[in-house]
Amino acid sequence: MKTQTTLSVSIVILILAAFLVPTAGAQIPGYPQILIPTSEENIDFPPGYETPWDQVEIFVTEKFPPNLVTLHGTQGIDRNHPDASGGRAMVLYGPDGILMVDSQNAQVGEKTLAAIRDFTDEPIKVLVNSHIHSDHTGANAVFGREGAIIFAQENLRLDMINPLRPNGRPAPPVDPAAVPVATYEYDPDKAGEPAVTFHMNGEIVDFIPMMPSHTAGDTVVRFRNANVVYIEDFYRNFGYPFAAQTSGGSIRGMIDAIDLLREIAGPDTWLIPGHGTLIKRDDLLPYRAMIEDIWSKVENLRNQGRSLDEILAANLTAPYDASTNGDTQSSKDRFIRAVYDELEDFPPVVNGRRAMPLP
Repeated sequence: MKTQTTLSVSIVILILAAFLVPTAGAQIPGYPQILIPTSEENIDFPPGYETPWDQVEIFVTEKFPPNLVTLHGTQGIDRNHPDASGGRAMVLYGPDGILMVDSQNAQVGEKTLAAIRDFTDEPIKVLVNSHIHSDHTGANAVFGREGAIIFAQENLRLDMINPLRPNGRPAPPVDPAAVPVATYEYDPDKAGEPAVTFHMNGEIVDFIPMMPSHTAGDTVVRFRNANVVYIEDFYRNFGYPFAAQTSGGSIRGMIDAIDLLREIAGPDTWLIPGHGTLIKRDDLLPYRAMIEDIWSKVENLRNQGRSLDEILAANLTAPYDASTNGDTQSSKDRFIRAVYDELEDFPPVVNGRRAMPLP
């Protein structure tokens, strides 16, 4: 009986241990290795400037232990992303093959593939899209044709195959190789829970669907052992917050996403935004406070009957401009306009989009 009791206790301990697995591992000293620091310089591009895509190169910019890297583009020449061209992509590599997060712009897809081939020849098996924007999904077809199974929220897939642009004009045909084939949905009753988990190359990788925030199809990606979470674009420290409302984004959803990330991540977890510099969990707090402050000020002015033009002229972001890199006038105005539009008659998400009025 003693042996049986001891065995039963041991089983209980093992079961409890399975449920008490921490959300992230301990950080390894010396990591992350920042190989190419992200630019924090504000750049004024001349009127009519077009990004010279032939000059954009893709580099390994950060390393995490032992086989996880980020890829990012040349600094200072991409009008939309002067901090580093395009959005960050991430690559987990090893004998189980390659798992990627995002694919970069279409114009540099082959360069992104070449950058990967500089450090591994393993087959590309999995690609997850963090959100719909072309600097994150534009090169999907390159990697789909390499054999990657593309994962994403269902809202992202619906947005991608939607025949209309946000301005109502017809969209160009989508290459079938670029469209996600494995999809999942955000369930508010299971917020923060992975929709998909991979065990690859010594890592445990969670695809965690998010509420409508940057878009309606956002996914954050957690690498448990490296203690890293790719948080895509609902947070950015280069320019002001961007809720892509036509693709289902929401300023209030960004606040909800921040709150959820503070549960998903530990205090030492590295958070990897699609744009800007790497951060820790507590770095989200001033960002959240700024969004709440601007929301409150816009709401008060709108309730007083002020027009959008009057609210834009009030320069509500002035207290934050000195500490916000990439604070162009268009970035400020886009943020204020998004708050204004969300305060009244905000359309629901339908097939990954919101029917926003044309500006």
